Amino acid sequence: MADNEYAKADVLVSTQWVADNLQRTDKIRIVESNEDVLLYATGHIPNAVHIDWVADLNDSIRRDYLDEDQFAALLSRSGIGNDTTVVFYGDKNNWWATYAFWVFKLFGHEDCRIMNGGRQKWIAEGRELVKDKPSYPAADYKPAARADYKIRAFRDQVLAHVNAGQPLVDVRSPQEFSGELLHMPGSPQEGALRGGHIKGAASVPWSRAVAEDGTFKTADDLRAIYEGEKGLSPDRNVIAYCRIGERSSHTWFVLTYLLGYPNVRNYDGSWTEWGNLVGVPIENPSRTKS
Repeated sequence: MADNEYAKADVLVSTQWVADNLQRTDKIRIVESNEDVLLYATGHIPNAVHIDWVADLNDSIRRDYLDEDQFAALLSRSGIGNDTTVVFYGDKNNWWATYAFWVFKLFGHEDCRIMNGGRQKWIAEGRELVKDKPSYPAADYKPAARADYKIRAFRDQVLAHVNAGQPLVDVRSPQEFSGELLHMPGSPQEGALRGGHIKGAASVPWSRAVAEDGTFKTADDLRAIYEGEKGLSPDRNVIAYCRIGERSSHTWFVLTYLLGYPNVRNYDGSWTEWGNLVGVPIENPSRTKS
């Protein structure tokens, strides 16, 4: 695999590809998903629908994602059918776009893609933004049963993973990893009682996978980071985690689709769960005793 030859290159589309296909609303749906849930209203790609990571993708009561019926309703009102090509993009280097992508994959939606470079690149190129909200005929969406086990890890599975000496990737900031900070700078504190990281985890901040223009780094550059620096390899089972599973969905996407790792799971319980569990193995370099 050479420089830009990603393992599953067709999962990425360019801003030009999106511009060329904006009118193909019968086959393609552009989806914007941002950390800033108000950003869509200030201007978005023409014909793009908005999927709110809080209101649309998460259950309003339990710490979990929407169920099959809720997912079907969301896609139906967004005009997305089972055979629709869904192209995600958003702010923060597609951080939340990959999160939405990951949730769609929990339900097995077949054709999901990411617009390489996200909002940043679209705007930098001077491309059109509009404020009008599109309306599409309701689709008849029939979701597969949510298959969490394929790409999602739960706490007991993570503990077994740690005890087996399998690789974990902590994608948070170095300060969160070291235990110096309990949460991401600028984000709300979500209640972790302990700082540090899961025992044995490697620190690879999620943003290292992205170039200055918001596009993903080349395959060679990505392998240099994850394999050359951290010793990961495609034949290992890998779990990625962060604070609530959003940043780690970006790393899950990179390892799974760009580098072709077949067994990568996202631990969305992440540090807000692990940092509150009793008796689990934690390493905290900021303290003399963990």
